Amino acid sequence: MSVEQVWTGNAYRNFNYLIACPESGDALAIDPLDYAKCLAVAKDRGWSITQILNTHEHGDHTGGNKGVVKATGAKVIAHRDAGERIPGMDKGVGAGDIIKVGNTVELECLDTPGHTMCHICLLSHTDQPALFSGDTLFNAGAGNCHNGGHPEELYETFSRQLETLGEDTLLYPGHDYLVHNLEFTLDREPDNDVARSMLDRYRSQDPDHALVTTLAQEREMNTFFRLQSPTVIARLVEEFPELGDQPDPKTVFLKLRELRNSW
Repeated sequence: MSVEQVWTGNAYRNFNYLIACPESGDALAIDPLDYAKCLAVAKDRGWSITQILNTHEHGDHTGGNKGVVKATGAKVIAHRDAGERIPGMDKGVGAGDIIKVGNTVELECLDTPGHTMCHICLLSHTDQPALFSGDTLFNAGAGNCHNGGHPEELYETFSRQLETLGEDTLLYPGHDYLVHNLEFTLDREPDNDVARSMLDRYRSQDPDHALVTTLAQEREMNTFFRLQSPTVIARLVEEFPELGDQPDPKTVFLKLRELRNSW
């Protein structure tokens, strides 16, 4: 499996992706908002984009579909419940479905509600797994829920699905929010030395060559995985005593998501 992360450089800080089969040259485009860049990268690599996967229905993820389809005839795949929210969708998928790219690439669909209720992440069936997480999971952060989503569903996605994935799983998110998310982590957990070191090292990173983390790293620096950190809990209880002395992980997650909305 070959992966190209395409930095759009737009105000939303989107990443687009191309996943290709090295044998056949067939490629899947994930959320190709900047379709011109995606087409140019595919041409440079000698790949043919045959499929598009929209992780969810927001315009900054679907807005390039028409351009790619017009140039390549690619088929559009998305969550089976997205319906008319993604015009021109050719195929709906759900949990456990496999998207095949060329001869050798298999990508498992994870039904990951929260950011929206029609959100798909892709998990590669490779020696080192890779998660293409759309707006569900970011480097050091989690998706918001204020445009068609629900924070309680997002918590369930984290606790029941993302927490179960292997430590060596590579993370490919839909946006570059690394620096701001690390700053939030340190606001909530000032003694998190891993987050502080990452912020110092990557504060000025070039998104064209962005850091690709593993879930092991995320579990050390992503506040939304650190629901039992004594520091995270203590700071929440100090600010919100109504939570009680030992709030459960779901309560911690929901309060963190609420705080991040206005941080």
